[in-house]
Amino acid sequence: MKSESQRLLRRLRLWTAFIMVGLMVSGLTAIPIRTQFDLGARWFGADFTAGGRMPGFVAQWLAEAYRGVVAADGAAPFVWYGTDWLAFGHVVIALVFIGAWKDPVRNRWLFQFAMLAGVLVVPWAMVFGALRGIPLWWRCIDSLFGIGAIVPAWWCHRWACSLEKMRE
Repeated sequence: MKSESQRLLRRLRLWTAFIMVGLMVSGLTAIPIRTQFDLGARWFGADFTAGGRMPGFVAQWLAEAYRGVVAADGAAPFVWYGTDWLAFGHVVIALVFIGAWKDPVRNRWLFQFAMLAGVLVVPWAMVFGALRGIPLWWRCIDSLFGIGAIVPAWWCHRWACSLEKMRE
């Protein structure tokens, strides 16, 4: 029985680390927005059509977004400070999951928090994306990240409950 609980704890820690890394990576990608667009323009062309291989609506949106990024970077680069803090928030939330990594049973509420946050991504993306003129298809992609985060959080919560039962 002890080896089964140890295996479960290892699995829990692995997936908790996955959640933490996912949070950090998704946050840190908010910092080099201009660099990412510059690379995209280099790879796909300034019109983002990739020589006709990119769907037109995607290329049009990426080109429009790139123009906006370049304009903001030139006229008001201080707006990127907001994305720096977005990244910081992701990193800090990831660090909170150290508690779940150390003691997933006692801190299983963090997995519930992650599931709730994943659900809330959808209305957040839909409402604020609409207010900012983000195309619906892009908001759906953003929503998928939140929905996708629910799965490992749900697994971890379930496993933490199982681990608690094994320990009783």
